[in-house]
Amino acid sequence: MNDTLHKVTQRVIENSRATRSAYLDLIRREGDNMGERSAVSCSNLAHAYAGAQEDQPALLAGRGANIGIVSAYNDMLSAHAPYYRYPERLKIYAREIGATAQVAGGVPAMCDGVTQGEVGMELSLFSRDVIALSTAVALSHAMFDGALLLGICDKIVPGLLMGALRFGHLPMIFVPGGPMPTGIPNKEKQRIRQLYAEGKATRAELLASEMGSYHSQGTCTFFGTANSNQMMMEMMGLHVPNSAFINPGTKLRQALDRAAMHRVAEIGRKTDDYRPLGLVVDEKAVVNAAVGLLATGGSTNHAIHLPAMARAAGVIFDWNDLSELSSAVPLIAQVYPNGAGDVNHFHNAGGMGFVIGELLEAGLAHADILTVAGGGFADYAKEPGLEGEDLVWREVGPSGDDTMLRPVANPFKHDGGMRLLEGNLGRACFKTSAVDEARWTVEAPCRVFEDQPSVAAAFKAGELDRDVVVVVRFQGPRANGMPELHKLTPPLGVLQDRGFKVALVTDGRMSGASGKVPAAIHCTPEAFAGAGGVGGPLARLRDGDVVRVCATTGELSTTADLASRKPVADPQSDMGTGRELFGMLRRFADGAEAGASAMLATGGM
Repeated sequence: MNDTLHKVTQRVIENSRATRSAYLDLIRREGDNMGERSAVSCSNLAHAYAGAQEDQPALLAGRGANIGIVSAYNDMLSAHAPYYRYPERLKIYAREIGATAQVAGGVPAMCDGVTQGEVGMELSLFSRDVIALSTAVALSHAMFDGALLLGICDKIVPGLLMGALRFGHLPMIFVPGGPMPTGIPNKEKQRIRQLYAEGKATRAELLASEMGSYHSQGTCTFFGTANSNQMMMEMMGLHVPNSAFINPGTKLRQALDRAAMHRVAEIGRKTDDYRPLGLVVDEKAVVNAAVGLLATGGSTNHAIHLPAMARAAGVIFDWNDLSELSSAVPLIAQVYPNGAGDVNHFHNAGGMGFVIGELLEAGLAHADILTVAGGGFADYAKEPGLEGEDLVWREVGPSGDDTMLRPVANPFKHDGGMRLLEGNLGRACFKTSAVDEARWTVEAPCRVFEDQPSVAAAFKAGELDRDVVVVVRFQGPRANGMPELHKLTPPLGVLQDRGFKVALVTDGRMSGASGKVPAAIHCTPEAFAGAGGVGGPLARLRDGDVVRVCATTGELSTTADLASRKPVADPQSDMGTGRELFGMLRRFADGAEAGASAMLATGGM
């Protein structure tokens, strides 16, 4: 095993000793308290079975496992639209093995792609807590021997896992839907976006380009947060092996869905192969997820989501751990926006099977984690296929495209591309894997903004045509729900292409689509103080202060004398779009490094 991997894992285990022990005690008690369905009162059972129709006799007889289905279906998200018919099919697959299945509940699933740059984005991050709460409601009925979790996109998978872990005595498997087929080349999409930002392309041309990218059912094909979610579920052993990137509507996709239902029924408490979710998600699984994130250049959003998911299992994982792992884990995949090809090209070149095989061989992943599969984590280094009607797994072999996938011995970069920045402006994350190394250091006078539209207006007015560090503050969890600031990428990219040194510093989020502009994001403590609080140092910055952003030395600082200044007053958040309903979540949210969760801060681990 790699020395750094071992060191970080042991530190995570030690830091988590008390909280992990408390969590394991919790799921043992839950397993005892939510014991056999036969112990539930007849009236309660009648309510649960009344809508089961043809499955009523099997439920009444107590034959086989009853599997709960928690679905994030809606048909406004292309990634989740394929789930429409899943309950019907999954119930058929359950009956094949003498089991039953019921839809336990639905969870909300908003699309960050639809809300980018709109006020609805301010609900995005805390939708994760709502999803976790909804998952808990779905699984609270003491009717289930296991569960299948149907979700893919940005906050949905973390929220599903956070909620499901409170019922960690049950076996559970995530069931992905797969990516849409490849659309127009990603470089062309990026080119049109920048032309539009410069006023050189029409809105009709921009819309035509975007529709060429996002064109059918399935997950968006760039390696953003949604596909990084799927990668991490593979790295944690929570999928049927290598099922993440199989396209919707294919026979292989259906065979993998069928295998998920069969498998979750095989690993329940009454079987000889009991694999409860709370034991699958342990310290080593969390470290494996972080390694996968670094090795593939995954979404910066997981610097927030991974600590939150870990805490839900009693595991303490922070940015020190992520940054130290990054120093040892090489970047062996380049998927758009880090490279030219998308996740379909990635999968066809070897995909997760190749990545996991390389990491295991190099001692950069824990081989001994408990997974939902039968043969352990080595199963995830193989790829699925069909022989007639039978599902089989085959050896992946060498990379099919060395512009997208390379072995550990010949990586794209020798580190994982996620660096911790620290200094008198706080702590922040910097994704180096998508940024040319010549741009890792920017030192320039700053221009301070408090929202995205103000940046766009200054850009259009030519006020940013210079070396500049753009600071966008009051975008943290407590200020306005920590929206993604993805709309900043095109104008800042244009400034960079014009030859200026440009960087972004913000207490908000970017996304898995973060690209070529150097950015210190998730800055903590956030600028917003709130009632009786003390705002972070970004609240004391002024236009013209010299700010240094350096991924090489890990520095985020200013030469300004911040201590002598009073912080700028917190801006008043507007009402509307339901944002006022999330006021409690904003008020009690913890910092970005702890996971930016009100739920975990107030009542969880």
